[in-house]
Amino acid sequence: MFDQSTYDDHIFEKLTFTQEAVRQKEFQSCTFKNCNFTETNFTRSKFLDCTFEECNLSMAMLDGAILNDAVFKGCKLLAVNFSKCDDFLFSVAFDNCILDYASFAGKKMVKTKFKRSSLKETSFSQTNLAASAFDECNLENAVFNRTDLSSVNFSTSYNLILDPELNNLKKAIFSTAGLEGLLTKYGIKVV
Repeated sequence: MFDQSTYDDHIFEKLTFTQEAVRQKEFQSCTFKNCNFTETNFTRSKFLDCTFEECNLSMAMLDGAILNDAVFKGCKLLAVNFSKCDDFLFSVAFDNCILDYASFAGKKMVKTKFKRSSLKETSFSQTNLAASAFDECNLENAVFNRTDLSSVNFSTSYNLILDPELNNLKKAIFSTAGLEGLLTKYGIKVV
């Protein structure tokens, strides 16, 4: 499996490739459908303009991997450490994904789209999320610490708690119900 160094416009379906190594491979405009890549090692692999649909990438290793215009739809990405990805051209989008316990610490993710996704206990420490959108996302215990959240849209997300003094919130958008999460640190009860 994956014996070539480069794959272009290829569709991979229903692969089960867990706890294996797929190192230093390049995927250009490829689609992965219903694949299981749990604990797969993608060290220094490149995913350029690729789409993952209904895949399980839980605990996948992405050390030095390049994700450029990578789109994840209906995927399970538990405990994936995206902060170890190469910073060059890093751009991702998530729709209806489970990203619980993932880490994006220190990443530049301007204008990133998160839609209908679970981000429980996900780390966004020191991340630049300027102008990003969290559309109907569960942000329960997500960590925002020294994070650039300027112009981020949180208006339809829920369970968000963050410290306004530790993050840049200039022009960020919140629903009235979401304001309570900004006041938690002060022990204020909103009724």
